[in-house]
Amino acid sequence: MDTLSLLAPDEREQLEGIWQLIPESDRQDLTQEDVLFVLDTMDDYLEQVGLLVQDNDGEVTYLDGEVDETEQLNFILKAARDKQINLRPSQVQIILDAELQYGIEQGYYEEED
Repeated sequence: MDTLSLLAPDEREQLEGIWQLIPESDRQDLTQEDVLFVLDTMDDYLEQVGLLVQDNDGEVTYLDGEVDETEQLNFILKAARDKQINLRPSQVQIILDAELQYGIEQGYYEEED
């Protein structure tokens, strides 16, 4: 079964929104599954550094805090290597940039000066 078909409607909307923010020329070597992997691994990273907590019911809460972007990128790249997913650092960065832009547009993040 296709992983994308298992997404909740709001997750699917987020994935589509991020996908549309990735320049078309960069999308040629990526799949939406790659984007979903990066998003899921971002959450794994945030959980590891204490900026994401999940209660017993599975409810997720994101906490305010600073993210070391280089550390996060390296965490995602290592996870990709571990799962034998071929993602270049530039591709992961493109996805991270699109996720940030989407978050700003949705009001999840404040734009930095």
